[in-house]
Amino acid sequence: MKNRPMLAAIVLVAIGVVIGAAIVSFFGEDGISSAFAQVRKRIELGSGQPPVKIESSAQVLNNAFVAVSKAVNPSVVTIAVVTERKADPRTKQLEDFFGFRFFGPNQRGQRGQPQQQPDSDEDSEEQGFRSQGSGSGVILTGDGFIVTNNHVIEDAKDITVTTFDGHELKAKLIGRDELTDLAVIKVEPKSGMTLTPSFVGNSDEVQVGEWVVAVGNPFGTLQSTITSGIVSAKGRGLSGAGRNPYSVENFIQTDAAINPGNSGGGLFNLEGKLIGINTAIATRTGAFQGYGFAIPVNLMRSVVEDLLDDGKINRGYIGVQITSVNEATAKAVGLDKISGVMVQTVIKNGAGKTAGLQEGDVILEVDGTPVKTSNELQSLVSMRRAGDNVNLAVWRDGKRITKTVTLKARDDDKEIVAEAGRPSAPADKEQDNAPIKFESLGLTIEPLTSAQLKQLDISGGVVISKVTPYGEAEKIGLRPGTVILKADKQNVQSAKQFQAIITAKRGQAVLLQVKDGNSVRLVGLEVPRQDG
Repeated sequence: MKNRPMLAAIVLVAIGVVIGAAIVSFFGEDGISSAFAQVRKRIELGSGQPPVKIESSAQVLNNAFVAVSKAVNPSVVTIAVVTERKADPRTKQLEDFFGFRFFGPNQRGQRGQPQQQPDSDEDSEEQGFRSQGSGSGVILTGDGFIVTNNHVIEDAKDITVTTFDGHELKAKLIGRDELTDLAVIKVEPKSGMTLTPSFVGNSDEVQVGEWVVAVGNPFGTLQSTITSGIVSAKGRGLSGAGRNPYSVENFIQTDAAINPGNSGGGLFNLEGKLIGINTAIATRTGAFQGYGFAIPVNLMRSVVEDLLDDGKINRGYIGVQITSVNEATAKAVGLDKISGVMVQTVIKNGAGKTAGLQEGDVILEVDGTPVKTSNELQSLVSMRRAGDNVNLAVWRDGKRITKTVTLKARDDDKEIVAEAGRPSAPADKEQDNAPIKFESLGLTIEPLTSAQLKQLDISGGVVISKVTPYGEAEKIGLRPGTVILKADKQNVQSAKQFQAIITAKRGQAVLLQVKDGNSVRLVGLEVPRQDG
């Protein structure tokens, strides 16, 4: 009886061996493995390995973009606003004409297609409208100070900030500056919350061609979006797009995609340094078409420090109206290279007038820093405060001189329009009344009548009666009706006198003082060799 369990076990093992042998003989070894594989193996999709092995240098660049994205995303926030302002139909007209979008609250850009509701049942263009929209901002301090664009929070009745990790915080306005389009807001972190401030770089070190990433909240819905590109240019100015004539514009241009809602977000280099505040795009559609513009952080730093100090800007001004020097102007004043900015007008009682600046001066340097464009000069001066002294290297009458200017606040410059600088010599009563055509310059001039002189409140000059399309005169902005007051620093009293000056300047350039309406400016005109 004791041997029965042992016998049963032997019988069962024998039966198993027989069944196993039968299965093997029926399926074969491959058949068995295939049957089990149908259960165990996943279906293979695609090829067994990637077709390209990435080079180590490319992998390093890829890793750099991944690293900077992880590092900077927490320092950029979404800003939701409820705004109230009067409708301004001119805004869209200006945008459509100039092709630049600064994305103001009731514009199609920044707010996408906002839901606007009148504050009352009255249907009037003067009536205010409320709208909801969003932009972006960059955290500057751990206790909640955030920089954004002025146009994002302008006219805001309510501001809500959403952080990268989803916290919603109410914000209050600390201060704003319309001329640089910057503003500072403040949030109070919740208990246990940590805000991640950005690392503020040095925009003077930014180079054209370097890789950058733009971070923001495009279209108000795509929070924490990162796009990449390069720095396309520096020192860009977008004046004319309906902005204040005193606006400070020295933008960094990038081809990183920037769209409505990105305004106020950050432009970072691959080290994660904040180098700009995204502000505008060049577009004919209202969305990204390849060119975005950011305010340099050095200018941002100056504005933010002022706003944090007392909530307002104490910006200094020279008190001049300026234009960048072009090739013709450089030749006309005797510069050996195209550089500097020309003083077009000097504002009465302004800092420049007090320091002895004159119309026709070319400012070459500010405190030893060369300036090549009017945008650069604006930016450098705007980072100084009223009361600061700046040393200007000035080109005048073929010589380099130095002028020290004590900057004034703009409110001190009561006169915005400069003195016209009227010619003092009497008009030549015997001047030839026949028009004179200058083929090579593409213009025709005529003497001014007594009635015209009285109407224009000037004592001399000649008027341009015709301008040839695409000619030299048209290229520099001369047009029919423009009055030439001076040529080569001489008061122009007759058409014959102007002809003599042009003849003497063949193959050179001549500096003209011209008047269009109430505006007086200086322009350089190249005179071909062939004729006057």
